[in-house]
This record gives sequence, structure tokens and C-alpha cells, in this order.
Amino acid sequence: MVTGPQRCRSPWDDHGRAARAEPEREIETLGFGGVNDVRQGKFIEIELAETDPAKARESVKAMCEKLLANTVIERYRVEIG
Repeated sequence: MVTGPQRCRSPWDDHGRAARAEPEREIETLGFGGVNDVRQGKFIEIELAETDPAKARESVKAMCEKLLANTVIERYRVEIG
């Protein structure tokens, strides 16, 4: 199985911004203090038939570059497990 978590590196992280929005500060309102920043990302899990870890990694990297990740504003990490 191959997993590929992605985290947005965009300065325009609307989901994270909404979670810490002023003036409501929803997170603090719920009793969670000391939160300086919130970011939201996505996690993609892919199951491959490939048994060679190096080939699987290269295949998934190509998928991320061509389809799964918007590399202008996202970065990705491939984990083979």
C-alpha cells in the first residue's frame, strides 16, 4: 500500500482560516486555547499491484505530479508501507 499525505503550503488556506476566523475565534470558543495557526490538508491512500517499492514510489510520484497534487500550492510526501 502507498500513502501520500498532502499539506497545503498556500498562504490562502481558506479552510484553516475559517477555523480560526476573527472575531468569533471558533476554536477558542470551544475551549481550546493557545492555538496560533490552523491548516487543513488532504490525505490520499493508493493501493498498487506493484511489489517493487522503488517502482511503486516512482509511479505514485508521477501520479502526484500529473494529477493528484496542485504543485503550485501543494507539496506532497510519498510513504510506502
